[in-house]
Amino acid sequence: MSSLEFYTALSATWIAIAWLPYILDRILVRGLMGALANYDPNATPQSDWAQRAMRAHTVAVETFVAFAPLAVLAMIKLPEDAYPGTLAMTYFIGIFAHYIIYVLGIPVLRTLAFALAALSTLGLGLRVLGVI
Repeated sequence: MSSLEFYTALSATWIAIAWLPYILDRILVRGLMGALANYDPNATPQSDWAQRAMRAHTVAVETFVAFAPLAVLAMIKLPEDAYPGTLAMTYFIGIFAHYIIYVLGIPVLRTLAFALAALSTLGLGLRVLGVI
């Protein structure tokens, strides 16, 4: 398995489980039936950290929508190129750090972590297009 494949799979796996903490908080705050109920604007609000976790998870999903197809294209077009693997690693570090930092409520570092993931995606796109 190449590093591009590994970090793309690791990113997808992280995004697939990143909802668990805020759903567990929802169960603790609202009870099991409250967590399973339909959306209610009058429901007990979740903990601040859980609300941030939900937003961080949404950001990760949104960035992965751009990253994943570029990673697949790089796997097909550039199977021997190591640079896409490095970009996949920095993308994963960025989205993982973004989530943790966002949950902790640290604003400037959160933005820098997001920028790392976004710039990694941009770099991957430029590499697939043959610009860099």
